[in-house]
Amino acid sequence: MDQSSRYADLSLTEAELMAGGKHILCAYQMMPKPGQTYLAAAAHFAAESSTGTNVEVSTTDDFTKGVDALVYLADEANQDMRIAYPLELFDRNMTDGRMMMVSFLTLTIGNNQGMGDIEFAKMVDFWVPPEVIRQFDGPAMNIADLWRILGRPTTDGGYISGTIIKPKLGLRPEPFARAAYEFWMGGDFIKNDEPQGNQTFSPLKQTIPLVYDAMKRAMDETGEAKLFSINITADDHHEMLARADFALGVFGPDANKLAFLVDGYVGGPGMVTTARRNYPNQFLHYHRAGHGAITSPSAKRGYTAFVLAKMSRLQGASGIHVGTMGHGKMEGAADDRVIAYMIERDEAQGPIYFQKWDGIKATTPIVSGGMNALRLPGFFENLGHGNLLNTAGGGAYGHLDGPAAGARSLRQAYDGWAAGADPVEWAATHREFARAFESFPADADLLFPGWRDRLLKTA
Repeated sequence: MDQSSRYADLSLTEAELMAGGKHILCAYQMMPKPGQTYLAAAAHFAAESSTGTNVEVSTTDDFTKGVDALVYLADEANQDMRIAYPLELFDRNMTDGRMMMVSFLTLTIGNNQGMGDIEFAKMVDFWVPPEVIRQFDGPAMNIADLWRILGRPTTDGGYISGTIIKPKLGLRPEPFARAAYEFWMGGDFIKNDEPQGNQTFSPLKQTIPLVYDAMKRAMDETGEAKLFSINITADDHHEMLARADFALGVFGPDANKLAFLVDGYVGGPGMVTTARRNYPNQFLHYHRAGHGAITSPSAKRGYTAFVLAKMSRLQGASGIHVGTMGHGKMEGAADDRVIAYMIERDEAQGPIYFQKWDGIKATTPIVSGGMNALRLPGFFENLGHGNLLNTAGGGAYGHLDGPAAGARSLRQAYDGWAAGADPVEWAATHREFARAFESFPADADLLFPGWRDRLLKTA
């Protein structure tokens, strides 16, 4: 059934819709199944996303028709479908009237992902008016708060060197804490890897006190503050709170140095909001494990990594992993920097929409996945700054002189880039960075051909 007469209005303009501020706009890459006309398939998509179904129903009234989602652009040549969703469609909390990310996702990528007349449809961008921004939590904490703890300026405080305890599974409490201490002797921030939690061989109630003891010793010996991100991911709300409360009790006067990591993609929006609302004084570390199932360029349905990051800022994530933009081991490309720009700036251009954030706090880009000191200069050059968290597992624990030296090599890589130095020349006067060349020779050969001879000449 062609529903385009009801669920499409191509006379609507994007500028008018944005000026009105009464809709959420979503842009999709969409292709219908063979034999389906583009506009009819788009209208069916909008119907299924809002007030309609595949047949006319007798219970529809004039009010219902007034909150239809409407296709306002259907460009088959570019597979470009855009839909305006009236704000009235979205579910609101009974307790405080605020909007829910689960409702946004249910409408915009709900049943429409399985429709028989759609070959694929992937959300590539969305735009929200100021009213919507005000109806989500937004971040309570971000990198400025971490800079303050580390004794740095709260504007342009620079690179925070971090790691992930490796191996990601298989360490008992004592070796886990020892690995943390060794990194903290040179670095700033340690996070649990996403599967690390309360395994029987490393119970939280044994591991976390040892980790805090390691942090205190490292702070005493270096004279520097340190940071730890504990994974509180769990199926159950009460289990999440139990893990968080236990860790806060252990860290006591140093609780401000504790971040809470949640696997926000596999756990879902409810987990992110649970952490955000119950612990607004902690850095909320959004780990996106599993997102590649739908965000990968090879996936034709769902939404992109850009959309995931943009949603995380609305939800209140203090920081979210943004990939390595082609410089690490994960999928990505240089132009993925738009993901970081969208979450860290007060206004930014996305793939489709220009978004203003109405003054809410920024979300911090977290960079992880196969990074080491040699890959960082190119990454910083592409992004244009180093105001971020970087968690380098192998890049620290794979350093020939150990994790503390690995941590220092990461910091030296940033300092050299910030100084505008040639990396090989910089290595001649910065030992840990120089040893990174020997620690990761394949990267060194690829990124800095002839580095061995050059280092010898400049040493």
